[in-house]
Amino acid sequence: MYMDMLMLRYFFMIISTILFFETCFCGCPSGEYDINGECCPMCSQGNHVTMHCTENTSTNCAPCPTATYLDKPSGLEKCFPCTACSSVNGITIRDACTRSSDTICEAEKGHFCLELNKGSCVIAVKHKKCNPGEYIKQTGTLISDTVCDDCTDATYSNGSLTSCLPHSKCELLGLKEVKAGTPSSDADCQSATPVGLIVGVTIFVVHYSSFVALLGEAVVLY
Repeated sequence: MYMDMLMLRYFFMIISTILFFETCFCGCPSGEYDINGECCPMCSQGNHVTMHCTENTSTNCAPCPTATYLDKPSGLEKCFPCTACSSVNGITIRDACTRSSDTICEAEKGHFCLELNKGSCVIAVKHKKCNPGEYIKQTGTLISDTVCDDCTDATYSNGSLTSCLPHSKCELLGLKEVKAGTPSSDADCQSATPVGLIVGVTIFVVHYSSFVALLGEAVVLY
């Protein structure tokens, strides 16, 4: 029994040693990549592999073509295509693509970013508009939507204001309120003097002036 345990322990030691050496030596050192069991030096960021290394030669590298990039050292033969910032998604270019970095997109004016990926906006949507009876509590930014709130306490807004306006006090203006204010519109004020009276007085003044003028002419003729 003791011998069996000893043999089993010896077996596990052998397996552990094999796994240790495989772990240590199966991968390539930092800054190199594996190609068909051969460790080759990586190309620096902004460059791609044009020919893998051999036993006697190092890796051949070349700059990424226009509109492509590689943002880290690698053993890739092709560069990634640069991201296009499309107005269809409500985004525009913030930082142009280079050989070593992808395009950085941001929300267009009047939009805010809905989805970010590695610091670049992927999708943006338009800022919402406040409804009549609401005011803009917080103006929308490139990363946040507009915040609206209701008008209260005898105030109003058409939805485009950053604060609600107080309803006009008709009586303080010497006018008569003909329509009360609402959260979306001001009070409607008119002159307190009846329209019929104003018209009557105007007609009287016109006729009286005409009469005086005719009377003056008659006196001159006489």
